[in-house]
Amino acid sequence: MSNLTGIVLTRNEEEHIVDCIQSLWFTDEVLVFDSYSDDRTVSLASANGARVIQHAFLNYASQRNAALHAVSDSTDWVLFVDADERVPVDLAAEILEVIQEPDYAGWRVPRHNYLFGKLTLWAGWYPDYQTRLLRVGKAHYDPQRQVHELVLLDGPEGTLKHPLVHYNYQDIEQFHRKQAQYSEYDARILYEQGVRPKLRNFILQPWRQFWWRFVALKGYRDGFHGLRLSVLLAWYEYKKYRLLQQMRSKGEPGG
Repeated sequence: MSNLTGIVLTRNEEEHIVDCIQSLWFTDEVLVFDSYSDDRTVSLASANGARVIQHAFLNYASQRNAALHAVSDSTDWVLFVDADERVPVDLAAEILEVIQEPDYAGWRVPRHNYLFGKLTLWAGWYPDYQTRLLRVGKAHYDPQRQVHELVLLDGPEGTLKHPLVHYNYQDIEQFHRKQAQYSEYDARILYEQGVRPKLRNFILQPWRQFWWRFVALKGYRDGFHGLRLSVLLAWYEYKKYRLLQQMRSKGEPGG
């Protein structure tokens, strides 16, 4: 029988950590890999049976790689789950079945994303595949992809059928905070690549983002909810190029 460890990266996740750990009941161990939370995350995790390791956060790729190296020697597979995600019973059963198969280095899982409390199945939010079930020694994260991490597998990848549940953005304020971070990160990548924003970028790129989300990915099928998401993501595409323009005008290092 293969040994399975559930890994949860945390930083001030007291609101979510207990329910997340409880949804990992089927694993042999839960490892909470914490970035020095200053709320009750660590105490709650320990009280609910998780092993806790605290590790300074550099970026998501390095944090996940460090967590991979921290699992016990008996671990054959790891399942990465974010604190705001839950593993339903049918997905747990499927995971316990597939980790007995010898030929795979990893498995990707679809996600049900709840945005502002609504299950969102269009505008690109489903199936939203995430490679989260990894065979130890056959997988690591690309250190060059510090956000929107990329898993590199030494072997074939399978696809699970049952979705992980992700309570993504609880409200519009949280959405704005996260998208602002992503826009700044993406703008800095463009800046370091020497990209110069052109006038058309401020018009065409947001329009393409809206069209892609609302029309090509059928965001219209989610009604006003899909329209709002498509408009917001188009706005942050515009914001990305505004940030890039500001970086270039200031002559920040790296451009």
